[in-house]
Parts: sequence; structure tokens; C-alpha cells
Amino acid sequence: QVFTFNKVEIRVQPSVKVKNGAPMSIICHADISKNTDFQLKHNFTIFKDGKLVFMTVSDKEDAYYEIPVAKSSDTGDYECTVKADGKLGFSNSVYVWVAGMTKPILTADKKEVLEGEVVKLRCELPEETPPLEFFFRKIKTNSAPKEKRVPEQTQNFSEVEYYVEEGDNILQFDCFGKRQVRSGWESSQHSNKTLVTVKGNLITKPSRNVTEGDQIEFECSTVVAQIRDIEIIFQKNRTILNSVRDKKFLKYSTIATQEDSGEYLCKVEQGAVSKTTKLNVFVSELFPKPTLSASMTKLDESKDLILSCNINGFPRANFSIVRKSSSGDILLKKSRVFLTKVNVNDTGSYTCKAEVKGIVKESKPVRISVYAPVSKPTLSVVSGSPEVILGKPLQLICQSVMGTPPITFTFYKGDEIKKNVTNDTYATFLDEDIGLNDNGGYKCDARNNHSSGVKTSNILNVTVIVPIRDASLGSVPYGEVEVGSDAAFLCSVKEGSWPIDFKFFKKADHEVLLHEVREYSDRTIWHKKTMKRKDTGTYYCMASNRASVDVRSRPITISVILAVWQKGVIAAFVLTAMAGVVAVALWWFLRKKKK
Repeated sequence: QVFTFNKVEIRVQPSVKVKNGAPMSIICHADISKNTDFQLKHNFTIFKDGKLVFMTVSDKEDAYYEIPVAKSSDTGDYECTVKADGKLGFSNSVYVWVAGMTKPILTADKKEVLEGEVVKLRCELPEETPPLEFFFRKIKTNSAPKEKRVPEQTQNFSEVEYYVEEGDNILQFDCFGKRQVRSGWESSQHSNKTLVTVKGNLITKPSRNVTEGDQIEFECSTVVAQIRDIEIIFQKNRTILNSVRDKKFLKYSTIATQEDSGEYLCKVEQGAVSKTTKLNVFVSELFPKPTLSASMTKLDESKDLILSCNINGFPRANFSIVRKSSSGDILLKKSRVFLTKVNVNDTGSYTCKAEVKGIVKESKPVRISVYAPVSKPTLSVVSGSPEVILGKPLQLICQSVMGTPPITFTFYKGDEIKKNVTNDTYATFLDEDIGLNDNGGYKCDARNNHSSGVKTSNILNVTVIVPIRDASLGSVPYGEVEVGSDAAFLCSVKEGSWPIDFKFFKKADHEVLLHEVREYSDRTIWHKKTMKRKDTGTYYCMASNRASVDVRSRPITISVILAVWQKGVIAAFVLTAMAGVVAVALWWFLRKKKK
């Protein structure tokens, strides 16, 4: 396998001059001659200005260094080398020029300033590499821009400071950058314009510190180049209190309350320009909030309730006691003290209000709960019937028709507490452990916050129904019965609550019900008179009770046979018939012999 490099060259697509932002490909091509057709691995290396920018290994003769978005920093001399099986080929150098620069980004550390302050600007060319030159411009209404030039040798951004001079109102700033190329200097686009508003004012009268009940006045003013489309907005937090248009002055006044303490904003807007001035105001308390006290917060109906309103260290005020309602406050009395005899409808929230110099303050609400006694509860089974099948759950409900909620219900099984439930008028209890001896002893208590105490229901007796188990059928006589005689069938169960319904069936083409009876016993006997041949067959019985489960016995087979005397009659008849046949045969034989 013999090969040799004819030539290594570097190409640029679409051309050696590319517009900033366009795609660009640097192609390294190896022209190689071989004595036979065999695969050869090529190690391609591409350099820009002597620095490695791309490497790849391929069995093809071309390597592509793709640059999807060309930047001005991609400008430079490109060359490549190809190494294959110890041999090395070099290309010539090609100069690539990415024409144009990216748009710079301008930011300011302040959006609003006062005269005499300094604005710090930062201009950045994020995709460019130094050395670069930056040019900053201050643009003032009706005057030529002022420009500053700043060279940067090691970074792609620059910062400058501008002094805000007297008479500066609305300022605009922008910047652009330059870099040196072989053909000379190349300039970027101008950056975004940054707006800075100058001079706005917010004052209060009489001062920033006032007392509740005082008249407080705010004045908001601004200095702008043009009055047209100017808007002044006065707000506290996010609430707009006042606004004016096409004016340089705004006033707002109110009677001060403690709620008026906080931060106020005067915002001047004109098109995209906005200037905000902030002012903190503190309103001193004239008097503290009143306190409402109650003789009791939980009391029985028809008891006396006393509500009294007080202000700590400030006895003189106009007091009123109110009850809170969804439809509005209900005035009870314009006084410091309120006395009433309560009923359950008086349950609710109460407050008191105090007024001094036009300032009204309200106390925290006090919750008053008035209780009617609970009535004697009733305990019943949810299904309605005071019965439960053994092994099945029993659900009980305890109810009190009267009584102010919440009511606490307690369930008992015997003397054992099984469950406590707090609800409005009723509660339920599920007993999942029903045994044979659980035939009574359930009761429940009901109580609320009324002083009358606990009320107890009557004891509820519950009957436990034991399901039928193991039905069996027997007969006397067993197996065979003579025709005309009687037969007795006995159906019994091992276990089951009384009464029990017994049914006797005979199997035929379809099952035939022969007899049914209800017994307060675990067995029953059915006497069948005068058995006939057609009564031969298979019999079984079925037992059920209020557990609604039918239990079927194993079948027995009864054969109805002839009685002894009936067999004798048949035998005599047969013998007589045979004797007659013999006599006739003998007569015939003797007669034939005589002849």
C-alpha cells in the first residue's frame, strides 16, 4: 500500500468574505495518490491565526469545520494539516473576513436621577474579541450628541460615567463599537437607546411625621421638557390614590389614620419614559384600639351576658357595641357596657368601636356561643330492624332532636365505651364484632357545652340471628316402605335461630314441594299417609330462618314395595293357574292315549 500527498488545500464556502451572522464552512482537502484502492485514515487539523480550532479523523479526503453563525471574531488566517500513516501534508494560509459586527448592548445603573448625580453606563459586544474601541453618546433634546471614545485591549465591554448637568431633563444614551481589520476600521450598529428621567419631587405637609386625626397633604411635581402627554400618578403600595394628565403638579390630602403609614410613590410617565420618587410617612397613634371583654364566652340560654369596651389609658371616647353579620354590622348600643339575657340566636361575633376626633377604631372580635340543652337521645339500628345476623356488622345511629351543636355522642356496648363522635345532631357506630351473646346492652350518651350535662338513651336490645347450619333428612321406615303403610320424614338442623321454616321436596322431572311448616324448634316430622308405588323416589328437605340463607339436606331414596299378604295372593294366583295348566295337559295326554 503506497500513497503520496499531491496537495493539501483549504477552501471557504460560500466565500472568503462572509456577512456577520451567515453560515460558513472551512474545508480542508487532501489530494492523495495510491497504488491500489485501499482505505486510509486521515487526521485533519484546522488552525486559525496559528491556534487549533478543529480536529477530526476520517477516511474521506475532505474535512468540514462548520460555523453556523459567523461572527466577526471568526475573521483570521486559516490553514490546515493532514496526517496519514506517518506522512504529513500542509495547506497554504487563507484569510477569511467576516464583515460586520454584532449589535452592542447598553445598560445604565439608574433609570432616574437628580441634577448633579452620576449615571454609569456599560456597553458590551458579547460576541466580539478584543482589541475593540467603544463610543458612548449622550443625546439631549434639541442639542448635538456628546461622544466619548474608550479603547479596550483585553475585554469586550467598556464602562463610563456621565455627570447629570443642570437643565438635563430627559436623557438618552447609546453606544457603538469599532475594530481594526486589514482593510481599515469596521463599525457596529448603534445599541439600544437607554432613557433616563431627571428630576421629580414628592413632599408632604405639615411633615412626614403626623398624628392620627391630622390633615395630611401630599404634593407631587416634576420638571419635563414638554407638558404634552405627561401623566402624574400618586399611589400607596399598589393602590392609585390620585392622578393628573398634562400637568406638572398634583395634590392629595386626607385625614391621617394609622393605616396611612407607609411608602408613597409619585410616578411621572411620558410615553416610554417613567420616573418614580418614593416617600415614607409615619402616622403616630392618637389612641390604641379598644378591647371588648365578655362576662362569659360560652353560656346557657336565658343567662345574663355583659359586654364591656375599654381603651387602655384613654377613658374618653364615643363607644358603641355591635354584632357582626354577613349583611353588615348590627348596632346593639352606643355605650361602653351592654347587658342582655341571651338565647341561642345570640351566638355570633361581637366587637366594639371607639371614636375620637373623627378617628374610629374597632376591637378584635369576641365569639359568643349560647347553648340550648341536648334532648334525650334515641338509639336505633340504621336498617330499622333490631336484629343482626351472626358475623355481620351492626350499624347504630344516635340522635338528639334538640341541643346546640357541637354535640358529643358516646356509644356503649354493655358498660364498655366503644366510640366518641362529635357532630351536629347525630352520630353512627359500626359494631363489626357481633357474637352469640350480643343480644342487648347498647346505649348512647349525648352532651354539649350546656351546664345540664349528659343525657342517656334507653338501652337497645338487639337480637342476634344465627344462620342455619347442616340440615339433614331421615325417614321411618328407612329405605323401603310397604304399599299402603305410613312413612315419617324427620328434617333437623345442627344450629339456627328459631323460628325455622322447613320444606320437604321430591325430585322428579322438576322439584315438587310436598310439605312446608314453621317450627320453633330445630327439627320437624312430616307424616305421609298410605304410601303408593308412585311415591318411590328421591327426597330432601330445606331449612331457612331470618338470616335468609336456605340450607339443603342430602337426598335420601325411598322404595315403595308390596306388602306380604299382597305377595301371598299373587303367589296363590300363580300356583292355581299353573295347576290348571297341568290338569288340562294331563287330560289331553290321557285322552290321546285311549285313542
